[in-house]
Amino acid sequence: MIPASSEMNSWRMAFVRYRQALVALILRDIKTRFFGSAWGYLLAVAWPLTHIAALMTIHTLAGRLPPYGDSGALWFATGIVPFMAFAYMSRMIMFGPVLNRPLLIFPTVKIMDILLARAIVETLSAGIVVIILAIYFTAAGVDFMPYDVPQAFFALGTAMLLGLGFGVINSVIAQAVPMWVTGYSLSIIIYWIASGVFFIPDNLPELARYILSFNPILQAVTWMRSAYYEGYGSLTLDKSYAVGVGVATLFFGLMLERFARGRLLQG
Repeated sequence: MIPASSEMNSWRMAFVRYRQALVALILRDIKTRFFGSAWGYLLAVAWPLTHIAALMTIHTLAGRLPPYGDSGALWFATGIVPFMAFAYMSRMIMFGPVLNRPLLIFPTVKIMDILLARAIVETLSAGIVVIILAIYFTAAGVDFMPYDVPQAFFALGTAMLLGLGFGVINSVIAQAVPMWVTGYSLSIIIYWIASGVFFIPDNLPELARYILSFNPILQAVTWMRSAYYEGYGSLTLDKSYAVGVGVATLFFGLMLERFARGRLLQG
């Protein structure tokens, strides 16, 4: 019979080794994003921030009054941020196993480790982007804080959960069909158009609103705006649906990865 202390030590050693491997993957991911340097990670953060700033500037310069609130920049940011969180998470997770395939020759590195490392890096990046935006809006004299802070966090978390689920599914497909990377990247444009960033779902005809309500990214965007503008999305928002789709896609992606793991490694 194995002593309990020995079994506990073996579990502790296994956890330490796994943690070290995961940290190494995270640091490698950060260093290799741009120019093979940790400083290049700043560009990885600046990239989505530039997208957000450019879109906010374009629509602010258009001179249109925001349908809610006093700040056009804040109105667009509340829609763009959750969408970008989803888009970057899903794309980077999808690219993970494809770009890091050489690492799989090491027995301690698994596909799930690569996916988890990427998810952690993208979560960190999203957090930094939100902090920078908060500093910018505060400096500009705009109140960045939502009236319902927990709901804003839940909305952003749901957007990232959806990105993780979509990303895992697409990472499995992309390993089998590399051209899928291009196809999914193009499909994000469709999600962008139908996500509710530039229109108010509640103002649409009932049939159109009903059809678009099945888009979980639209639900995440509507959820975020409902945390800033009281009553927003009352006819469209279904929080449980958005979370349910996020959990379901992640579960399906993990099961798909587990089922296809051997075939993908052999291929």
